[in-house]
Amino acid sequence: MTAIAVTIAGSDSGGGAGIQADLKTFAALGVYGASVIAALTAQNTRGVTAIHDVPADFIAAQIDAVFSDLDVGAVKIGMVSQATAIEAVAQGLARHKAKNIVLDPVMVATSGDRLLAAPAIDALRRELIPRALVVTPNLPEAAALTGARLARNEEEMEVQAREILALGARTVLIKGGHGEGAESVDLLVGMGEAVRLVAKRIATRNTHGSGCTLSSAIAAGLAKGLDLAAAVHAAKTYVTAAIAGADQLKIGHGHGPLHHFHAQWRQS
Repeated sequence: MTAIAVTIAGSDSGGGAGIQADLKTFAALGVYGASVIAALTAQNTRGVTAIHDVPADFIAAQIDAVFSDLDVGAVKIGMVSQATAIEAVAQGLARHKAKNIVLDPVMVATSGDRLLAAPAIDALRRELIPRALVVTPNLPEAAALTGARLARNEEEMEVQAREILALGARTVLIKGGHGEGAESVDLLVGMGEAVRLVAKRIATRNTHGSGCTLSSAIAAGLAKGLDLAAAVHAAKTYVTAAIAGADQLKIGHGHGPLHHFHAQWRQS
């Protein structure tokens, strides 16, 4: 059986994040990728210049087309910027009894541009977080979801993760990439003790799409039959290597993308 994952997210015209990053990640990890485009962005490595939201009924039509035909093993949700779109996604996932949902609560691009309308945050909390097997916020996103200040240490990260758990998610992976120090520490928080995932912090400005890539890598692992802990560990390893290889690429004049195909291109 071919492993299949679907991404529900926004398109990045620059190719480094969103739908494009997700499909590259699926392909690099040996998973067939399908997509539901929830928004179009005019975007490059320097920033986002325009957003065109896809109508909710067309998002629903894409979901129905994909799930009625493909045996989807996992779902990654990224940029869904409007409350009506979030509701359409939630209803579509319920309609097709979607499983292994990975929610990346995309709110702000690497460039600092806002990608989620403020009124949609409540819809995200109410409609999508309770459906997620795992939610993968970075530090600013976790702070926005909980109404707290930016977490300054692992203790505060865990507190915010458990507040997101209380919204209905089964697991939270809170990412420490926006923190400081020699190590980048993520915390996987469920009902038991938090699990630390540690990697050496890599000095590069080319991290555009790192959150999208991590969440889609987790979905890829789930689609291949890994349990959540194994999928998260494999995804962390993949993203760390993709960031380490990012400077091999010369893409644009701002925050460049990860090297999604670092293993394949090196072999070729």
